[in-house]
Amino acid sequence: MTLAAGASQHARDLVAAIFAGVLAATLSGCASFDFPGLNRAERAVATAVGQGDALQTAAFEFDVQAPEPLRKLLLNHLDLARFQTAPAAEGITPSELERLMRAAPAQARALLETEGYFNAAVEVVRVPAAGSLPKLNMTGATGPRTTVASVELNATGALDTAARAGDPAAVEALALWRRQWALRSGAAFTQNDWAAAKSDSLARLRAAGYAGATWGGETRARVDAPENRAELSLVLDSGPLFLLGALQIEGLERYEEDAVRRLAAFGSGTPYSEKLLVEFQERLQRVGLFEGASVELDADPATALAAPVRVHVKELTKQQATIGVGYSANTGARLSIEHWNRRVFGSNWTTRNKVELGPTKQSWEGDLTSHPLDGLYRNLVSGSAQRLDSADEQLLSWKARIGRTQDTTRIERLYFLELTHANLSSDALRSNGDAVSANYHWIYRDIDNPLLPTKGLTVSVQTAVGHSTGSVTVGTGAKEDAKGPFGRAHTRFTWYEPLGSDWYTTARIETGAVFTKDVIGMPDTLLFRAGGDDSVRGYGYRTLGPIVNGAVTSARILLTGSAEIARPISTAYPAFWWAAFVDAGQAANRLSELRPDLGYGLGLRWRSPVGPLRLDVAYGEAVRKFRAHFSIGIAF
Repeated sequence: MTLAAGASQHARDLVAAIFAGVLAATLSGCASFDFPGLNRAERAVATAVGQGDALQTAAFEFDVQAPEPLRKLLLNHLDLARFQTAPAAEGITPSELERLMRAAPAQARALLETEGYFNAAVEVVRVPAAGSLPKLNMTGATGPRTTVASVELNATGALDTAARAGDPAAVEALALWRRQWALRSGAAFTQNDWAAAKSDSLARLRAAGYAGATWGGETRARVDAPENRAELSLVLDSGPLFLLGALQIEGLERYEEDAVRRLAAFGSGTPYSEKLLVEFQERLQRVGLFEGASVELDADPATALAAPVRVHVKELTKQQATIGVGYSANTGARLSIEHWNRRVFGSNWTTRNKVELGPTKQSWEGDLTSHPLDGLYRNLVSGSAQRLDSADEQLLSWKARIGRTQDTTRIERLYFLELTHANLSSDALRSNGDAVSANYHWIYRDIDNPLLPTKGLTVSVQTAVGHSTGSVTVGTGAKEDAKGPFGRAHTRFTWYEPLGSDWYTTARIETGAVFTKDVIGMPDTLLFRAGGDDSVRGYGYRTLGPIVNGAVTSARILLTGSAEIARPISTAYPAFWWAAFVDAGQAANRLSELRPDLGYGLGLRWRSPVGPLRLDVAYGEAVRKFRAHFSIGIAF
């Protein structure tokens, strides 16, 4: 009946158009003519043809009366909505518009079923229009939403077999897979959620070692539309547990294959997990030998017992030099030159030298680092020298160290012996110190993004024991000499947490202590001061500490803290944030003398691809002045 009615309507439209054309040719001298039996839209078409124009397309207004998410869904997918904004050349005739009006309710019900509404009542009606265009409205009721009544999760294959045999790893993997299923009983049933839950569940199991896992043919959702309930039944074919096999390395020309193999940190026969390969890839990207790296598993079930691991690397050049310019509120403008040689004298060692020149700071630092060794270790020899000038003092220092470093996914360790020298001179005092020490540094990172963190924490711990010797002269007084053993500890804890609604917070606590009878004899670089970027904003760099003879000096104890809240300036520019912060801190020689000074203010943030760029204006309560601070990067 529907097809016959459509054909009949087409015939009437065609006859009307031909009849109008004949009359227009015969009565071309008439200004107007009425066509009995034709409706208003058909008369408009006939009149247009009579005037020598092409067939007119139907112009109309269309809207949907529904909650906003459903309204958006229907307006994005209904044919009526699509033709409403179509160009005239792609428009529809009045008769086609009538057909679309009749078809729209069924089309809308099909769309609403994807959102869990299986009993929707929908109709399209003409409503009086204030303008010249006809207006169509879609109205109706969605009815109750279908919810998940039950979920049945079953597994076949190697995972199920191993779990039934009591394998602890398989039992835990199967239990975890079931616990992590997203579409639970009582949840609204939608096509998107159903598809996403299946995809996510399968991806999790594949990442956990069963790289060939698939859904069985009995996986389905049974929808009881009259009762508005859905019963989910899923059958997983896990396939075999994949064991890692040989590395297949591509892209090496300059650097040795052993460096890549040592960074793998797993051997043949290790059960596959996506996490293992991701961590391997991250180590390759951080090692300083490669511009890029990719690691992937050959997921052919035929080789599951020794699945090849394909590694592709793009090497960095053997030698590389960079020139940079920059500015820091702590030390002012600077020019830097940095050079790498990644096969010094053809060996498996890398050298790096960096020279930095500025009006207040001149420095050199260099290191000689081995390519990766077993256990993710690297041997290290390094040194540095620095001259730092401020308004009333000059600090000359150098240090040399030998040790080894170990970088794992979240933890960095550094063990080394160090020689340290520092000479500080000012009108108020002069000090000279040397020290030899054994050191251990430990850094832990658990953050969502290493460059632009918004959630997680970082912890840095530095410890040292050693022996120092040196002297100090205050003003025109006599020189005092001292020597003896010392211990040193420094910690820094940073916490990132999103608060919701695009609000983010950062908190930091920093502590330090030198354990010795007297600060006399200690190199100034092993003591502490506060103030400046990443310390206490609102104060100059290294301007917070004990006052001796009218000058700021370094101390044995350090305590600083910071709290900051930030959010994007607007949704249109999500990389640009504003922030409000409060800092406090001070350095002292005794806990009883510690009186933290306060700084607070506002700032702007640009979350650039190379790290956060910060511009802050802070008020230092102790000095009663505003101070601008500019920095880029994250301090650990």
